[in-house]
Amino acid sequence: MADKLSKLVQQHTPGSILFRDGDPGESMYVIQQGRVRIFTEVKGEQKQLAILGPGDFFGEMAILNGKPRTASAEVIEDTRMLVIDAKTFGSMIMSNQEIAVRLIKRLARRLDSANTLIDILMHRDPKARVILGLGHEAEYNGEHGSDGSILVPIDPATLANQVGLETPEVEAVIQRLSRLKIVEETPEGFIRIPDTMRLHEFLEFLQMREKFQE
Repeated sequence: MADKLSKLVQQHTPGSILFRDGDPGESMYVIQQGRVRIFTEVKGEQKQLAILGPGDFFGEMAILNGKPRTASAEVIEDTRMLVIDAKTFGSMIMSNQEIAVRLIKRLARRLDSANTLIDILMHRDPKARVILGLGHEAEYNGEHGSDGSILVPIDPATLANQVGLETPEVEAVIQRLSRLKIVEETPEGFIRIPDTMRLHEFLEFLQMREKFQE
């Protein structure tokens, strides 16, 4: 089996586009080394959806439902990955229970993520939306540091798109959180959360204040 899988390995350099939104879905990918950025384009502007690393897989939905890709994938580090076509994927699912279970868990996690985003959009307070959106990204796409912090690989414009706000509204909340040292903005334009407990406590404070103002 290992020898068969070794024939599926591909190497890609930063900047390589694996597929684009609208392309036919003929293969799925399993990252062994490196990172891949998943993004889409809205009105000519790129919106980052996720940063994936070793152990992550993507592209399986287009194989399962036979529909075109719904996002684009770009390599952002030297990457080694398995590229699995639909026939091989089907055989692996039928013969390997562990792969089937992992796929089911992945799809369930995506559904849970989508439901969480819907709940976030129901909040009236834009500040609460931003904080909940950050918490959501930290849980599903965050990169955990050795110091207990979490790097959230998302910029204010992409976060604004997810939580249904304008970019300046999100930037204002991020700046306030930065002044309070609840979050930090990185040179790459991403957001680091030193202590997620402080983020949740601030959200509870906002919700309590809103309750008393009603």
